[in-house]
Parts: sequence; structure tokens; C-alpha cells
Amino acid sequence: RDVRRVLTEKADRHAIGVFADNLKALLLQPPLAGKVVLGIDPGFRTGSKIAVVDETGKLLDTATIYPHEPQKRWDEALQILKSLIKKYKVTLITIGNGTASRETEQLVVQLIKSSEEEVHYLITNEAGASVYSASPLARAELPNLDVSMRGAVSIARRVQDPLAELVKIDPKSIGVGLYQHDVDQTDLARTLNGVVESVVNQVGVDVNTASPALLTYVAGVGPKLAERIVAFREENGPFTSRAQLKKVPGLGPKSFQQAAGFLRIRNGDNPLDSSAIHPESYNVAEAILRRAAITPQTLPEERAAALERLKRGQSLEKLADELNTGLPTLEDIFEQLVRPGRDPRHDMPAPILRSDILKMDDLSPGMRLKGTVRNVVDFGAFIDIGVKQDGLLHRTQMPPGTVVQVGEVIDVEIVKVEADRGRISLKLPS
Repeated sequence: RDVRRVLTEKADRHAIGVFADNLKALLLQPPLAGKVVLGIDPGFRTGSKIAVVDETGKLLDTATIYPHEPQKRWDEALQILKSLIKKYKVTLITIGNGTASRETEQLVVQLIKSSEEEVHYLITNEAGASVYSASPLARAELPNLDVSMRGAVSIARRVQDPLAELVKIDPKSIGVGLYQHDVDQTDLARTLNGVVESVVNQVGVDVNTASPALLTYVAGVGPKLAERIVAFREENGPFTSRAQLKKVPGLGPKSFQQAAGFLRIRNGDNPLDSSAIHPESYNVAEAILRRAAITPQTLPEERAAALERLKRGQSLEKLADELNTGLPTLEDIFEQLVRPGRDPRHDMPAPILRSDILKMDDLSPGMRLKGTVRNVVDFGAFIDIGVKQDGLLHRTQMPPGTVVQVGEVIDVEIVKVEADRGRISLKLPS
């Protein structure tokens, strides 16, 4: 019994670790900003639900189409989609990857081919959309919408800012793990919540646009305080400085000290408020800027060159002593001054936007394609290459030491296609 318990605990820890790594990669997917998005939650009998959201995620319109079995109102569906694209200048269509996903993809491809506007589409992971739809949070955000329609809104928004949308869903419902229902549920919940907190604080939160769900995960801010921050913002208008946060009821000096470095204020009174530099270190940052003879308004190229000259002029250890700060803090400040307000997610490859469809019959061994990693497990990774079935990149087909992450865009080569069994074997091109 003891041996079995030890082995079970070890297996649990491993499975939870895989889930945590996959969730982190999914939350760090780069946002597709500045696009008007039409989200489709596909379905057969009850129809496909459609939601159009603007560049900020605000809901513009909804509709329901019935292009598939049993109604087969294909042409009517095309007309509805065309009118919505024209009316709201839609540039991207996102399709949930659930039931009727590939059939809806055929509809969208036909629409794009006959459309005068330049529109692309992508298939997005809709895991957790139905859980969000029925949640109290969704009822508060979209009180006048039917439950099924809220899922389409979530599918549209989750490409604009995956992190802001996915934090509204219980991490366990996102489904990028292995044996998630067999492991210790308390450990799983604690680990996944830790991952979400870590990512939110790594990326930072725009305090003037963030929802209470996102603010809740910021260090030092709980659910009650998150609601108070949003209520204060709605009552008094956007925050113009981090110092103004101290006026929020219940946000005391301790909470401010914990949270301030993770809360960003774009275009505020102080340019440093949009960076990850903590207000406690502003005097150090300003001293560095003075020594480099620049200001926060200096152009990025000039600023980077001036800071580089300052670093070459004397050792960072000596500079840290003179400014009475720690070396790691000084290095972080330099990094932030070179690229203030940088979103670490922008270093990741953007999702693949498609305008045509691939079928299993189009695939042949030796063909090279770009694919998106959908899930990573011990025996390999499942890759979406744009056909109905995800391909399997088995670990034996990866060079030793190769690491792939959920959401990553990689080049793959087809090894074998078994259409009758719905299997595609992949390898990494040599």
C-alpha cells in the first residue's frame, strides 16, 4: 500500500505538472489586437451562434444561422454572415473547435472566397466556453444574452486577448492536461490557480480596461478589492496615475505595495506607470534616466543607445551601490526603460490565420506544413495542421531535448496519413 501510495503521488505530481505547463503556454498566447472579430459557436440542430465584437471586446451584434443538418439553410447563412462583415468591417472570423467545427469552416471558406473584403479565419480552442456561459460572471457581464450566445462572445474575445478571457474560466475546465479527473483535485486546483496568478503578474494588467476576474489574480488584490477598483474606475473615470489607486476604498498601503508593480496605466501622468517598475523604485529609474541624459519621452532607439552607453561606462555593481539598490532590481529597471510596458506575449509567434481549407485527401507523406500545438502529453504533441483531425507528433519523431509548448506555431512534415482511422503521423523536418 505504501509503495502504491508513493507511486500514485509521484504520478499525480507529474500529470499536474504537465497540465500546469500547458496552461501557462496557453495563457501566454499573443493577443491579436486591433481586429473586429466575428465569433462562431458551431452547432447542428440548434444552429450556429454568432457574436461580433469590436477591437476592445465590446459586443456589437449577435445572430443565429442554420447552415447544417437538419435545416440546411446554407445560402441564408452566407447572406447573414456577409451583411455582418460589411456592416461592422469584420477582419477576422474565429470558429470554435467543437461539434460542426469543420463543416462551419467550409461555410466560412466559401464566404471568404466570395467576399470583397479581406477577411481571415482561425479555429480556436473553445474549451471552457460553455462553463463560462453559465457562470455568474457571464450573467453579470452579459445579462441580456442567452446562455448559448455567451459562448460565441467568449470564442470571439479569446483571440483578442486570450489571458483576459481565459481567467474567467475555472482552469480545470480548459482541458489541456492528461488524466485531469484522476489526480488529486485540491492539488490540481491549487497548482493551476498558481499558474494563472504567475502569468497575470508576469504580463501585467491594464487597470483601466481589466475586468474584475483579471484583477482578482493580481498579487495583493482579492475578488472584493477587484470589484471596488472597477467600481471606482466607473464612477471617477480612468485612472491617471498609480498613486490614484490609493484612493480606492479598502486598498491600503500593504495592498498597494504588493499590487502596484503589476498594475499598468497607459498614457497616464507618469510614463513609468505603464512599466513593470514599482513606484518604490521610481527614484532609481529617474536617476538612471538623468545619468543617461534622456527622458521617458525620448525615442526608443535613442533611449536604448543612451542606456547601453551608460552600462558600458561603468559596472552595474558599482552603479547599484551608488544608487543604493540591488543588482537584480537595477537590471530589471534597465530592461523596462529600454522597452517600457513591453508585453512578454509579443515575443511568441502569432496564431496562424487561414483563408482556405485543407482536407485529409490533400495530405501526402513528405508534405511540409505549419501547425499549432494544441496539447502536449508524455508521448508527444497534438498539432492542428488545418484538417479535421489533429496530427500526432510522437516523441520518437522529435530530436532529443526538443521542447514544444501549447499555442506554439511549428513546422511539421507528414509521415503517414490513415484516412480510414482518422490518423495523421507527423515529424519535425530535418
